[in-house]
Amino acid sequence: MKKRLYNSFESKKLKRIQAVLITILSSVFVLLAGCNEAKYRRDTDKIADNIIRQKQLQTLGKKTPFGIERPSDILRRRLLIGQNLPIYSHASLGTDKLDPIEHWPEENYPAAVSGEKVIETTDANKPIVISLVQALQIGAYNSFAYQEKKEAIFQKALDLELERDAFRGTFTGQVENLISTDTTSEDTETGVRNSGDFGVSQKLKSGAELGASFAIDLVNLLTLGHASSMGLFSDATVSIPLMRGSGKHIVTEDLTQADRDVIYALWEFEQYKKEFAVEVANKYLSVLQQLDTIKNREADYRSRTASAKRSRRLADAGRIQEIEVDQAVQNELRSRQGWITATQSYKRQLDSFKIFLGLPPDANIELDPKELELLAAPTKKLISQVEEETETNVEITSNDQLVELLEPDYTNAGPYELEESLAIKLAFDNRLDLKATAEKVYDAQRAVVVAADDLRAEVTLFGSVESGARRTISSAGSDDSHIRKDKGVSSALLTIDLPFHRTQEAINYRNSYIDLEQSVRDVQELEDNIKSEIRNRLRDLLEAREKMHIQAKSVYVAQKRVTSVNMFLDAGRAQTRDLLEAQDDLLDAQNSLTASVIDYRIAELNVQRDMGVLQVDEKGLWKEYSPGDI
Repeated sequence: MKKRLYNSFESKKLKRIQAVLITILSSVFVLLAGCNEAKYRRDTDKIADNIIRQKQLQTLGKKTPFGIERPSDILRRRLLIGQNLPIYSHASLGTDKLDPIEHWPEENYPAAVSGEKVIETTDANKPIVISLVQALQIGAYNSFAYQEKKEAIFQKALDLELERDAFRGTFTGQVENLISTDTTSEDTETGVRNSGDFGVSQKLKSGAELGASFAIDLVNLLTLGHASSMGLFSDATVSIPLMRGSGKHIVTEDLTQADRDVIYALWEFEQYKKEFAVEVANKYLSVLQQLDTIKNREADYRSRTASAKRSRRLADAGRIQEIEVDQAVQNELRSRQGWITATQSYKRQLDSFKIFLGLPPDANIELDPKELELLAAPTKKLISQVEEETETNVEITSNDQLVELLEPDYTNAGPYELEESLAIKLAFDNRLDLKATAEKVYDAQRAVVVAADDLRAEVTLFGSVESGARRTISSAGSDDSHIRKDKGVSSALLTIDLPFHRTQEAINYRNSYIDLEQSVRDVQELEDNIKSEIRNRLRDLLEAREKMHIQAKSVYVAQKRVTSVNMFLDAGRAQTRDLLEAQDDLLDAQNSLTASVIDYRIAELNVQRDMGVLQVDEKGLWKEYSPGDI
């Protein structure tokens, strides 16, 4: 009897020790399972980076560096600090300059990181002059819109990882420690329950779902005889869809779409880089064009001022009338107003360009005028040749004296004035947006298949096996339970959801065909738009080239006219109005020549972009297409 009491006491003591150990282990488990935020972030970055690199190689045939964390010392920040520009808050300088808040998860993140400097900002008192190539790089590092496009790719990669995770084995663990006191009955009952639940589940691409779990309960009453009991319980389940929702093509549809969305995002970004680079060049040269307009306006203002002074002298000498002096003074005032307006317009365009690049508009920045000089160099040769040229665009026949208009030809065509059919073929072969739009037809076809699957009956086979039993404080006096192979509960269940009511599914199915038709029309519409764009870009090239030649001749004629009128005016054979009109025409011709040079260069970039052959690397630098490679 004593031995049985002793064994019973030892058994209860052992169970109490087990309960304490379980409590300690569960506490340690909770501490060990505490999250490491920095590791989670770094691991997630690696996963997204690997996905993006894989998809780059798959879709673009190359891997390029890709990251969403910009260096903290980008040009925008260095300008704000170096030029002592006003800022509103620490957020103006970047996330690493923010004041820390309570409960921030990572003490040293975001941290200041140095990066490649496109341009140095050494002397704060001197303006920073940036070239077109530097502007392209600055935009890639500083532009807000450019950064958002990169982050969109990163987030699509994380969406794909989330879909992949749905088909991985998932482990769960939960530990509970319960102390309970019941005073509702005559005898107060107090007990402790320590439980651990552990499980694993797996979803297969066939649609089947597998699961298994194991639970252990250690229960001990602290009153009423200190009864204790241990419970062990395990179960395994399987769920297999047989009709609706079955099949790899149905089960993995979200995974397939997430995978393709990453590819679409990469293609969209590649197209965006080309559009962004051309837009940078367009805005850059437009600012320089306005700067050239200021130069022309300034020269015109000086010329008009000199003309007004000379008119005054001639009037005092009685050689011209006073009304001609007034005309000269009025034109001088108009010229001054035009000079001032051009200067302010230049400043506005320059500020707008800075914002487009992601730079502060009040930063002391100038664009390199040599870029326009290099672009306009060929026109000087044209002007020098005008004197020796004869009129080749108008010919009078010897028979009927009728005027014959000669159509522009491709004798002096530039390298990108390709044959229309060849340019369209290049566009069809290289336009990633067209490729993405065509691929979305396949997405719409799969959507039809999925919608049709929803119309079917739902038949699911469910099976489970259980062994052992759980224990609670109320069952502390029961015998221990154990997991035994020869004793358990197994069950199988077949559920059938007959397709009696499928109104919503039927509507979705019909709409899927409408979406398919729309996706096909999207391809057709984009195809037509690309053809139209290419045809118009080639027309722009021809028109801009002809305009350059015409304006080069116009500048020569206008310069010659101003010189002649000045000579005739000194000889008393011309009026002041003749000189004023000649000066107006010279100013217009000079501005039009600069505009035509820029228009032709932008047209060259536009046609390369629209053909999809303009390449832009991760730094924002472009590599132009070589037509000689055809």
